[in-house]
Parts: sequence; C-alpha cells; structure tokens
Amino acid sequence: MQTLNQDIKDKTFKRVYLLFGDEPFLVNSYKKRLREAITGDDTMNYNYFEGKGPDVKEIISLADTMPFFAERRLVLIDGSGFFKSSAPEELVDYIAEIPESTCMVFVESEVDKRNKLYKKVKDNGYAAELKKQDADQLMRWAAGILAKDGKKITRQIMEYFMERTGDDMENIRMELEKLICYTMGREVITKEDVEAVGTVHVSNRIFEMVTAIVTGNTRKAMDLYEDLLTLKEPPMRILFLIAKQFNQLLQVKELAGKGAQKSEIASKVKVPPFVAGKLMAQAKAFTKEQILSYVEFCVESEEAVKTGRLSDRLAVELLIARKYK
Repeated sequence: MQTLNQDIKDKTFKRVYLLFGDEPFLVNSYKKRLREAITGDDTMNYNYFEGKGPDVKEIISLADTMPFFAERRLVLIDGSGFFKSSAPEELVDYIAEIPESTCMVFVESEVDKRNKLYKKVKDNGYAAELKKQDADQLMRWAAGILAKDGKKITRQIMEYFMERTGDDMENIRMELEKLICYTMGREVITKEDVEAVGTVHVSNRIFEMVTAIVTGNTRKAMDLYEDLLTLKEPPMRILFLIAKQFNQLLQVKELAGKGAQKSEIASKVKVPPFVAGKLMAQAKAFTKEQILSYVEFCVESEEAVKTGRLSDRLAVELLIARKYK
C-alpha cells in the first residue's frame, strides 16, 4: 500500500497496476483513489471495462489513443478474469508496450500468481495485494477516522468495538459513522455508546451460540439462532460458521496445551489477537473431548444436509438441542 500511497501523493504513476486481495474495501478504495488522482472528473480520457473477458483489441486501441487535452488516459479493467485463467497473448505482450501517456488499472477478485499476465504486470508496473488488516492496523485506522471528527476512544473500548463489529472494513466504517452521529456534541466515546448503536456482527453471535450449545443453554442458543435467521443468514452458513468455531476451539485447545501464548495462537489460527484471547478463554471452559465431539457432529450434520437426509434448518436445531455425553 505504501507504493500506491506514494504514487498517488506524488502523481507519478506507473503504466500498469493490478489491485487484488481479500479486503474488498481496500481494493475499491484504491480503485477510486487512482481514478480521482489520474483523471478526476474527466470522462473523455477515462475508459472502463467491467466483467469477464472484455474485448482485448478495444482495450489496446483505447490504451494507444493519446489523451485529449490531458496528461494521461486511464483504462480501468474490472473483473476480467484474465488473472485466474489464461490471458490472451496479445494482451500479455502489450503490457510492456503501454505508452507513457496511459495508465492501465486491473481490478480482480481472484489472481493466480503463476499467471503470465500477472508476472508481466509485476515486471512492468505494480501488483498490489490488499490483504485483510490485522487488529492493530484496523484499530489505528478506526481511531484515525474518529480523530478526524474530533472523537477520542480508549484502546479498551476500541477493542470492545472491534470484537462486536468483526474485521470487515466496510462494516467497521459504517459502524463508526453511527457512533460519530450518536455522540454528536461529545468528544469521548464510551462502552455505553458502542452498545447503544452498534450492531453485533454475525461472528460474535456464533461465538455466543457455541458457548450456549456446549453448556446446554438450549433456550439462549435457539434465541440467537432465530436472531440470525431474522437477519437473513442461511442455515447452512450458520452451520458452517458453528463448525468453523468448534474447529478453531480445537486448535486453540491443543496449542494452549502445548504452552503457546496468545500471539502465537493468533498467528497459527489466523485470527486477530483479541479474538485469540476470547477463543482461549472459551476453550479453557470446555474439555478437548467435548470440543472434538461437536466437531464430529458438525461434520455428520453437514454430510446429512448434503445428502438430503436432513434439511439445513433442522440440522442446526438438532445441533443446538444435542447434549454432550
């Protein structure tokens, strides 16, 4: 991201960029920022292609066209699929020939780094992989947004906010906007503010559901399940998320048993440190046999749904009602 930020700041653009990664908020953000920095509101020197398999000859023809009363032409190609499967050789060969007066930007959701076009873009421009941010990066970013509006928040309250919202940057941004509006006229954001206007993320409800299931609190687990159904979460996705949570708990239980600390567990389980802390506390309350029993039951439930022996909704209800023996 540092290279992109510097290029945008200095207005010294490479001839070709590729934006991709598992954080759509950052991908879309840099797509907009590059557009604004290169052409602004100019539509005459901006060409946009969207969808799989765009016309390569038209792309090359437009890229070769001199900009009209401007320094650069921007050709933006969004979701071509050329970086996942074989790209047309004509386009691969053309990357090194893009004129200095043109900037070509590819935006992709999936990229194979062995792909010839990927290698060509990397050699002749810049390939930016925009990954999910870790907890500290997200908290600094969120604190920066609040600071611009004159808001202050302690690290403890920020961690609580992040626990509730999850790590999706678009969701965090929307929740921050709600907090800023709610605390109009006040400088400091409190835990009560977060609870008053914040929406609990699906992953947080799943966390509570797992605790309720294992401790035999069927009523609470069913209430949480009904909440998720009301939010239009498909039962099969809920089952998948519960299974994922149990698998994470099993990993955490085994790692903690070997003496692993929170930072190591967070790295190996691929979750933010504050989530690792919650998982460690939850795993401590259950035996390994309990967790393993539910992991196996989740696998059996998923198989029963896929083979048509159970409906997805009933599979989750049976899991909730199950008692560990």
